[in-house]
Amino acid sequence: MTDDWKRIAERLDAFLARVERLLPASPGEPDWKAGAAYRWRKNARGGYLEAVRHPHAIRFSDLKDIDEQKRRLRDNTAQFVAGRPANNVLLTGARGTGKSSLVKAALNEFSSRGLRLIEVDKRDLVDLPDIVDMVGHRKERFVVFCDDLSFEASDAGFKSLKVALDGSIAGSAENVLIYATSNRRHLMPEFMGENLEARHVDGEIHPGETTEEKISLSERFGLWLSFYPFDQDQYLEIADHWVETLGGKPDDASRKAALLWALERGSRSGRVAWQFARDWVGRKKK
Repeated sequence: MTDDWKRIAERLDAFLARVERLLPASPGEPDWKAGAAYRWRKNARGGYLEAVRHPHAIRFSDLKDIDEQKRRLRDNTAQFVAGRPANNVLLTGARGTGKSSLVKAALNEFSSRGLRLIEVDKRDLVDLPDIVDMVGHRKERFVVFCDDLSFEASDAGFKSLKVALDGSIAGSAENVLIYATSNRRHLMPEFMGENLEARHVDGEIHPGETTEEKISLSERFGLWLSFYPFDQDQYLEIADHWVETLGGKPDDASRKAALLWALERGSRSGRVAWQFARDWVGRKKK
């Protein structure tokens, strides 16, 4: 090699070294001892699992007036951590009624038995095969959690989730389930024009292709849990619970204030009751 080529090679080595310093470090193996909850993150080197240092700790007993949903999710999760057959779960319905809190409560109850939670953003669902490959050999049981899930027709994550649930030639890892929450039963917007695609065959109504495509995703979840708006008595029961849990004393004054709070917010949900209790107890503890 001539001197000129040696100098070029040295300059290239120096340049590459500077570029390497600018790139984020390779995340390597996740810190499995850091906790029970993880988030899927992305950087210039690809995706990695980041431990959640302070996960939201909520108990099943904190969730009121959704007893049937609690029972079914708890039973399904218990089957899963015990190594028995269990289903992917879709939790749908009114906002603020405890859908995501129920999944967090399952982690809180079963983490000591090997359950781990991986939160994945909708835009990163295309990475589901990589996530499954990363955890498929582990002894722990993993729930991939997609919160507030919905798709537009052009979203790449729609196809990725379908494949991960039921359509891959590679199959699913036996230690991975998917739990998803959504305000939409079929995870995609529904339009009036889609009804025009329906066909009448021998007196039966057959949905059009667009509707069938949407239903095909939600049907891949083996367990559907539906959530409904709370009435006034249920809302007040939840508000009383959180006031007491946070160190206050529920009484007529707190209930009147809780009703006014809900009226101002235009909603009687568990989330609104929780927010009221934090405000009420915080002000009373001055």
